[in-house]
Amino acid sequence: MPITKILARNAELYGDKKCLTEINPELEERHAQTWKDFALVESAHNIKYRKELTWRSFDEKANQFAELLLERGCKRGDKVGILLMNCIEWLPIYFGILKAGAIVVPLNFRYSSDEIRYALDLADVSVLVFGPEFIERMRAIKDDIQAVRALYFVGDDCPDFAESYEKASASCSKQAPNLALSDTDDAAIYFSSGTTGFPKAILHSHLSLVTSCKVEQNHHGQTPDDIFLCIPPLYHTGAKMHWFGSLLVGGSAILLRGIRPKWIIETVANEKVSIVWLLVPWAQDILDAVENGEINLNDYDLSAWRLMHIGAQPVPPSLIRRWKQYFPKHEYDTNYGLSESSGPGAVHLGVENEHKVGAIGKAGYSWQVKIVDEDGKPVRKGDVGELILCGDSVMKCYYKDPEATDATIKDGWLYTGDMACEDSDGFIFLVDRKKDVIITGGENIYPVQIESFLRGYDKIKDAAVIGLADYRLGELAAAVIEIKPGVECDEEEIRQFCMQLPRYKRPYRIIFDNVPRNATGKIEKPKLRAKYCGGSIVKKQIEN
Repeated sequence: MPITKILARNAELYGDKKCLTEINPELEERHAQTWKDFALVESAHNIKYRKELTWRSFDEKANQFAELLLERGCKRGDKVGILLMNCIEWLPIYFGILKAGAIVVPLNFRYSSDEIRYALDLADVSVLVFGPEFIERMRAIKDDIQAVRALYFVGDDCPDFAESYEKASASCSKQAPNLALSDTDDAAIYFSSGTTGFPKAILHSHLSLVTSCKVEQNHHGQTPDDIFLCIPPLYHTGAKMHWFGSLLVGGSAILLRGIRPKWIIETVANEKVSIVWLLVPWAQDILDAVENGEINLNDYDLSAWRLMHIGAQPVPPSLIRRWKQYFPKHEYDTNYGLSESSGPGAVHLGVENEHKVGAIGKAGYSWQVKIVDEDGKPVRKGDVGELILCGDSVMKCYYKDPEATDATIKDGWLYTGDMACEDSDGFIFLVDRKKDVIITGGENIYPVQIESFLRGYDKIKDAAVIGLADYRLGELAAAVIEIKPGVECDEEEIRQFCMQLPRYKRPYRIIFDNVPRNATGKIEKPKLRAKYCGGSIVKKQIEN
């Protein structure tokens, strides 16, 4: 069954039920301030900080966009990109692409213009939908993306090089296209990156997406009465695949545009939210706000909130112990997965196993897992090896990269590159990563990209980037920089140069030292980690 059938079924069963609500508290606060100042009152009335969709409207909007794509010549297998911040239009556009038989390509909203161009080219994107936050980035590359034959803009004040999504789709049929889809059809391309630092295009089928729905709902028991709070970006497999559990049963979801602790708690209380998926920094911030008096929990009715689960980075056990002091009735869970496994759930702790906090869990629903040595043979319990996965949500391939595909999928097993071990009770613990990806607040930072950038500075001979533990964000990037002989350079000079990087990629710490390399020219990062990862700059080491 293609995933689009689930949406159509929900529209039939729960047509008038509210399924999506977008809440923008920043706009709401701005609105309130406008009224307070008695200025621009008329325009304040038009600020839409809350938008809602029923299941029927969701399905109809998806059908309209599908019809638009087909009318404009989109064919089965064409790639359609989405470059949007979280918004009420995001998911109907996603499903509209799928209903047209096309392949949906979500793009990271952090991408620079060059990264957008690279991703569009790699995935052979022929149509792109983008929002107001990306106008200037798109303007910079619009003449360089000749293969993209159509640009649709979501929002007011459409730029002159694009067409309004709302206007173009408004007159299209609300009926589903007469197009047969199957489980094996290609459905989505998500982007990841390996040790090379260059994004890989990960191709998934409809079966992969539907399996993710079933895995998530099995793990967390969503019902039609549950309300899921979605905060992470929808381009990310983690956010969407957790929402898939609600999709499967017709549950409602709130798209919250903002991560301030007060906004999260207010939304949970006001909307009677029952399930919240958080990243470690957001959970830390909520607890800090409670402890410093910014939030008084007695002011809110949080009785509907039953489950708090965390993923995307290692979870400090101390955080969960601290969380349970303030929210003793919450079930807690964590999941492990990656974009190549269609997001979270391949390994699952389970709410009944809170005593095993620190582990990522056991094989998730319908998944198989192994920990193997370099020859692909299972290691003994307690020994460290590479975690590998097998299930229907494993990607079909790295699009246009058969060599990388063959290196990652062997005999149906996905080799994750993550090192792990299994305890005597069968619970899996992550030990380290083969790949040198640094995870900061759930976002991946790829050291090779930063290293290449730093080596572009004329005073730098060599550079290596490693991750340092941080109690809030998980890890922070540190740059070890080797200056050219006879050249003077200080930290401030390097930091000024790094201002060209996106904020999240700028090194937190600058270290001047020699960069060790082995006989084959590879950086010996284990030596650098041993030397610097216990440094005093971290706020607090993640507890085991």
